[in-house]
Amino acid sequence: MTDTMQGFTFHEHPAVLPPLVNGSEGKRHKVVIAGGGPVGLAAALALATYGIPSLVIEADTTVCKGSRAICLSRRSLEILDRLGTLAPFLAKGLGWTEGRSFYRTDEILHFQMPHGPEQRLLPMTNLQQYYIEQFLVEAAEAQRDLIEVRWGTSLDALTQDTDGVTLTLRTGGTSYETGCDWLIACDGARSKARQELGLRMNGAAYEGRYVIVDVAVDLDWPTERLAWFDPPSNPGRTMLMHRQPDNVWRLDYQLHPGEDGEAMIKPENVLPVVEAHFRMLGIDKPWQLIWSSTYRASALSLDDYVHGRVLFAGDAAHLVPIFGVRGLNSGFDDAFNLAWKLAYVIQGRAPLALLDSYSHERHFAWRTNITHAMKSTEFMAPPSSGFRLMRDAVLSLAGQHPALRSLINPRQSSVIHYDDSPLNTISADDASFKRGPAPGAALPEVKLADPRGSEAYLTAQLRDGFNLLIYDADERMRGAVASWTAAAGLPVHALFVSSADDADLRDVAGQFAETYDAAPHAVFLVRPDGHVCARWRSFDAGAVENAIAVATGNADVQSRQIRVAS
Repeated sequence: MTDTMQGFTFHEHPAVLPPLVNGSEGKRHKVVIAGGGPVGLAAALALATYGIPSLVIEADTTVCKGSRAICLSRRSLEILDRLGTLAPFLAKGLGWTEGRSFYRTDEILHFQMPHGPEQRLLPMTNLQQYYIEQFLVEAAEAQRDLIEVRWGTSLDALTQDTDGVTLTLRTGGTSYETGCDWLIACDGARSKARQELGLRMNGAAYEGRYVIVDVAVDLDWPTERLAWFDPPSNPGRTMLMHRQPDNVWRLDYQLHPGEDGEAMIKPENVLPVVEAHFRMLGIDKPWQLIWSSTYRASALSLDDYVHGRVLFAGDAAHLVPIFGVRGLNSGFDDAFNLAWKLAYVIQGRAPLALLDSYSHERHFAWRTNITHAMKSTEFMAPPSSGFRLMRDAVLSLAGQHPALRSLINPRQSSVIHYDDSPLNTISADDASFKRGPAPGAALPEVKLADPRGSEAYLTAQLRDGFNLLIYDADERMRGAVASWTAAAGLPVHALFVSSADDADLRDVAGQFAETYDAAPHAVFLVRPDGHVCARWRSFDAGAVENAIAVATGNADVQSRQIRVAS
């Protein structure tokens, strides 16, 4: 069975039962992933890069309906590239670099996101979530030897012990048990796995509620973020508007206090709001409502994302307000951060304690995200009359007073730096670097050239496992590095960057040297998820080995008992 929505075809996937013996699946799985949305599928693909098989269970039988999460950050696109599935996202998505905000009808802010010639990817790309999921499903289907997606299958219950997790699953009307060594819970804001373990999120939920609408209309407008505060078309509301592929436009608008969310997504209530907004903008082309839903801003998180053999990611672990588009982008970072660590634990390359760093780093990321997102949320949907008075004063004055415009800035999602990560090594050389990526920072992009003179962007050269970036190495140093990497116990890939014409990666314009403060022989150790974990002024095999031991949790390893939530 198929269904269509403005050019997209939804394929119905059959719900298939595995072979059962006395109500149990005979096969035990290495990893089960609850939730076949973007984060769950990304986790499966990331595990597959290390040869770790997984079963993804998804209650629905199609990808999601409606645009939902639509803005992919540059960092998320880099992750998708590492997962081998970037091409369709670039081919279909609409990239953008700027946005405009209006108070009533007056433009009061025009912002530009950082973007220069050294970047190969745009800061943001708009793409409906059903496309995001479809492209990830296709990537998973291309790796059927490592990834099984079991559609129409829900999680009913779970128990765990120190050796693994027993799941009660339901496909159609049939309930059965299956076992796994690890469960990754990517089952969303209403996570069944979280409920089964009796876990609660902590944080704040905001009063501001929004209707989310997809409208089909053919507009020859640029791709940018558009926001209106108190527009004449809809007084008292805040309106957002984004262009999407297939002539679909996304509108988000604030509900007034007392308006019923379920009632307000009915066509008879949505149509007048959209019609009035389009009329204000001078849009007289025919349009069609194709989907609507509601949203409430929340800043909630589990205190710990690791609970015995159950690991939480995405909305199952934390919620962030929609403003600044940190939800899905944060989920992709969760999946990419967790996958290499879990793979190393499963393969015996790292102790269980390495998984604690996943919770440490990603909870820090959540705290950083909500610091920015809460400021945007309180500006978009003031939580009190005092906040509203201040917000409205800023809006009314921003046109004449540029200094106030920073308060309106939506603070778009940006890469998180794990400054206090336990996986960082601060070497004796670190203080000598005046700029560049310190331990914990994500690898900055730099445009280089390959031996043929073609463009070669640094982040596209990274390989799975640890990467060692070395600048202007002489022949003796190259030989020492080659001998060491060949004997290393973990996959470590050396990337030599140089200003010389015969370099593997040529620093044509000196961007690498400038951005990284790299003098000849400088060395940067990069984790499997693209974060720098140590840097030196010269190569020392012992120092690199020690830094890798720290980054894999193998330094001064102490035994760790798996804590099982009852």
